[in-house]
Amino acid sequence: MASHICISHSFLSHNHQSFPSSSSSSSSSFSLHNFLFSNFASSFKRFTLLSKASLHHPNTHAPHQDAVSRDLDTNSSSSSKSRVWVNPSSSRAKHFRTKSSTSRHSYLTRLAESLNSCTPTAQHVSTILKGLGDNVSESDAVFILDKMVNSVTAPFVLRYFLDKIKPSGDTEVVLFNITLKTFRKSRDFEGAEKLFDEMIQRGVKPDNITFSTLINSARMCSLPNKAVEWFEKLPSFGCEPDAMLYSAMVSAYAQTNNVDMALRLYDRAKAERWSLDASTFSSLIKMHGVLGNYDEGLRIFQEMKALGVKPSVVTYNTLLGGLFKARRSWQAKNIYKEMVTDGVLPDFITYSTLLRIYAAAQYSDGAFGVYEEMKRHGMDMSVDLYNRLLAMCANVGCIEEAVEIFEDMKSSGTCQPNSLSFSSLITVYSCNGMVSEAEGTLNEMVQSGFQPTIYVLTSLVQCYGKAKRTDDVVKIFKQLVDLHIVPDVQFCCCLLNVMTQTPKEELGKIIECIEKANTQLGSVIRYLVEEKEDDGNFRKEISELLNSIDVKAKKPLCNCLIDLCVRLNEPNRARDLLELGLTLEIYKNLQSRSQNQWSLHLKKLSVGAAMTALNVWINDLSKALESGEDLPPLLGVNTGYGKHKYVSDKGLASVCESHLRELNAPFHEAPDKAGWFLVTKDAAKSWLECRSSTESIADLNFQVSGGSTLAVQYG
Repeated sequence: MASHICISHSFLSHNHQSFPSSSSSSSSSFSLHNFLFSNFASSFKRFTLLSKASLHHPNTHAPHQDAVSRDLDTNSSSSSKSRVWVNPSSSRAKHFRTKSSTSRHSYLTRLAESLNSCTPTAQHVSTILKGLGDNVSESDAVFILDKMVNSVTAPFVLRYFLDKIKPSGDTEVVLFNITLKTFRKSRDFEGAEKLFDEMIQRGVKPDNITFSTLINSARMCSLPNKAVEWFEKLPSFGCEPDAMLYSAMVSAYAQTNNVDMALRLYDRAKAERWSLDASTFSSLIKMHGVLGNYDEGLRIFQEMKALGVKPSVVTYNTLLGGLFKARRSWQAKNIYKEMVTDGVLPDFITYSTLLRIYAAAQYSDGAFGVYEEMKRHGMDMSVDLYNRLLAMCANVGCIEEAVEIFEDMKSSGTCQPNSLSFSSLITVYSCNGMVSEAEGTLNEMVQSGFQPTIYVLTSLVQCYGKAKRTDDVVKIFKQLVDLHIVPDVQFCCCLLNVMTQTPKEELGKIIECIEKANTQLGSVIRYLVEEKEDDGNFRKEISELLNSIDVKAKKPLCNCLIDLCVRLNEPNRARDLLELGLTLEIYKNLQSRSQNQWSLHLKKLSVGAAMTALNVWINDLSKALESGEDLPPLLGVNTGYGKHKYVSDKGLASVCESHLRELNAPFHEAPDKAGWFLVTKDAAKSWLECRSSTESIADLNFQVSGGSTLAVQYG
C-alpha cells in the first residue's frame, strides 16, 4: 500500500515542546506521538511512495485556494499522476522525504495564514480547508490549529476538523488543547472558557494540559483570581497538578494576596526543587510589598539569587517599588547598582521609580543623576516626575536646578507646567527671599490660566515675611479672603513663622490676620505676645486648639508656637508647650534609653522646639546625676542627616553643634553616624557637675529667627 509522507520534522519538534510530560497528562500526549510515528514505521516497512499531489480546484474556488494549491501542483498535470517507488533504505529516500515534508509544511502554513485572515464563519473556513480533500489527517489538523492566532476563527477550524476526522478521545483532547493555545496567544480568556464549555458538552475529558493552558492564559490576561479558580477545579475532573502547574500557582496566589497558600507552595517548591521563574519571584516580592513586609521582599530577592534564578528588569522594578513605599532610599541605591552590575538594562519604570525614591528622600544628587540619565536615553518625563523634582528643589533649596527643570518642562513638547509646577517654583524663590522672581512666576502662572492656590499664597507669605515686607504679607492674606479660600493650619503656621522674623512694632498686623484666620489660635497668640499671666486658661486653650486640628497638622503648629515662645524670650512657656506636646503624644520617642546609651532624638523638630528639648534633656541629666542615678557609657543627640535647607539658614545639625559649643558641652560629631553628637559617661559627668541646672535659652533668639519654613511636601 502507498502512503503519503505529510508530516514535517519541524512539526514533530513543535509537538514535543507543546506537550509537557507529566504523570497525569502523558497518556494523551504520547498517544498522538505514537500514532504519528507508527504511521511512519508502517509506511517504511514496505516501501515509500512520493508523489506530487494533484488537487483539482474548480474555477469557482476562492483565489487563495488556487494560490495554496499551486504550491503542490507546480508541474504539469501528467506529472502529478506519475508515481516513483523509492527504496526506503536508499540514500535517495531521505532527500525525497525532506523535499515532500518541506512542500507540505509550506502548503499547510499558507492554509493557516488564510484562516487567520478570513471572515470568521463556518462557510469561509470550510471553503479554505476543502483544499485538504476529504481524507484529512490528524497531523494536518494539529499543525494548522497550532499555527492559528485568530481566536474568533479557531473554533470554526476545530469544528471542521472534528467533523472530518472523527478523532479518538485521546486525539480529540489534543485538538481542543491546541485550540485553547490560540486563545492564550490572543489573550482572549473569555473565549477560552467558552471553548472549555463546548469541550465538556462534546464529552471530551480535559487533562492537565487543558487546565495548564487555561491557567496560564488567565495569568497572561492579568486575571490571577481566574487562575486560582481553574486550579481549584482540577480535582473535580480527576486531574492532579504537576510541579510545573504548582510553580505557576505560586505566582497566581501571590497576585491574589493569598499569602498562606502562596508561601506554602513556595516552601514546597524549594523543598522539592521545582522550577521557579523570575516572574514567580516578582509576584512574591510584590505580595510582600503590598502587605508592607519589605524585609520579607528583600529576603525573597536574596533567595531567588541563591537558587540560581536571574532577576529580570520586572523583578528589580517590583523591588524598587516596595522600597519606594518603605522610603528606603539607601537600599534602592544599592539595588540599582547591583542591577547595572548584573547587566540588567533599566527601563522607564526603573528610572521613574528611582527618581520618586530619591526626590522623596530629598537626595538631590541621585535624583538629578537619574533625570540626566533619562534625558540621555530619550525618555519622556511625565508631569508627575517633573513636579516631584521641582518639589524636591523647593525643599532642599536648589534654585538653579529648579529653574532649569522648569524650562525643560516647558520645552519638552510632551507636557506643560500645571498648578503644582508653578507652586513649587514659587516656593523655591520664596524660601530664598527672591521676591521679584516669585512675583514674576505668579504672573506667568495666572497668564497660563491657573489661579493662585493656598499653597502659592502660603509661599508668598513666607517670601514677603523673609524680606520683612509686612504690609505685603497682609495684602496676600486679603487676597486669600477675596478668593474665598479658607486659611488652613499650614497657612497659619506660616504666619506664625513670619512673626519670628517681624519687628516687634509690626507684630500687631500679623496677629490681626491670625485672629481672622483662626480665632482660637489668635487668642493663644495674644497670651504670648501680651505676656499675660497664666491663670490656667493658656494651657487649656492650647489643648483645645491642638485637639481640634488634623493629626498631621499638630506637630507643625506645636513647633511654630514653641519657636514663637523662644523668639519672644519666654522659655518657660516653650517648655510648657513641649511638655504638652509630649502629654498629647504629638512628640513621640524623643528620648530612648538602653543599657549602653541614652539618646535624644531631635529630627523632625523645628529649631526652637529642638533647642528647647535639648535644654530640658540636659537639665534632666543633671537631676539624674544629682539623685545618684548612674549614667550609661555613652550619651547621644540625634539631629538627623537630612538636607532640608529651610530648617534654618544653617541646618538643625549645625545649630545644635553651635549651641552645644556655647554650653561648653563635650559632645562631638560622630564620624561614622551622620547627624549624631556623642559624649562619654566620664566627660558628661564632669561637665554636668560644673554647670548650672537652670540654663536660659534666651540666647537662641537669633537662631530661631528665620527658622522653619513651609515648602511643598510631596509624598
